[in-house]
Amino acid sequence: MKIARFSHNDAIRYGIVDEQELVVLAGDPMFAGYETTGERVPLADAALLAPVIPRSKVVCVGKNYHDHAAEMGGVAPEEPLLFLKPNTSVIGPGDTIVRPTISERTEHEGELAVVIGRIAKNVKAENALDYVFGFTVGNDVTARDLQKKDGQWTRGKGFDTFCPLGPVIETDFDQTDATIETRVNGEVRQNAPLSDMIHSVPAIIEYASAVFTLLPGDVILTGTPAGVGPFVAGDTVEVEVTGLGILRNSVRDAIPLA
Repeated sequence: MKIARFSHNDAIRYGIVDEQELVVLAGDPMFAGYETTGERVPLADAALLAPVIPRSKVVCVGKNYHDHAAEMGGVAPEEPLLFLKPNTSVIGPGDTIVRPTISERTEHEGELAVVIGRIAKNVKAENALDYVFGFTVGNDVTARDLQKKDGQWTRGKGFDTFCPLGPVIETDFDQTDATIETRVNGEVRQNAPLSDMIHSVPAIIEYASAVFTLLPGDVILTGTPAGVGPFVAGDTVEVEVTGLGILRNSVRDAIPLA
């Protein structure tokens, strides 16, 4: 089932995607279930929004593909390498990524995103998927020069607009044969099977939930394959995951302060 969060007639609503229509839900299905209102909205008349705004955090996993770890100049860590993005970094499909004036190199990192649906603490891997509401597409936008300068990743990863998510949440996703591809202006930059991930989704949830409580609506970005690279103002960045759709965002530069 594909769940969309959308704007229509100046109201933010939730709906189930049914071909070219949205079956409108009575509330946020993560908390209110799947009761419908009986209304249908044409997809063409709705503006899709970020399918979830994390209640507290976006948990990210670094160097979770061997080829990406190699291109970053190191080996993959034996345990998941965790860092956080603030929920203020989240934008939706069609929104604009804003390159900060203090960064000279901003890069894309296409990723599978996991949406947590239940409070999760000290969850075991064998039960981890019971705590997942669904899956969507993410882009871990990174000011690479600031990441390297700081020696830690918070600033380089945390700017407003640096976590595009969307277009929808798929509640029944089989990643067995799925691939992820990132394109800039149609040029393929990243392409890999999700099976190349070093640490699986259940393993990541077990590891992360042992550190901090995961709340409903929290998002986990599961790492990016090789091929990360820069984009500039005027570019269009697309991240596509088999079965989840295409997350598309344009890019502009921030307006310098006077």
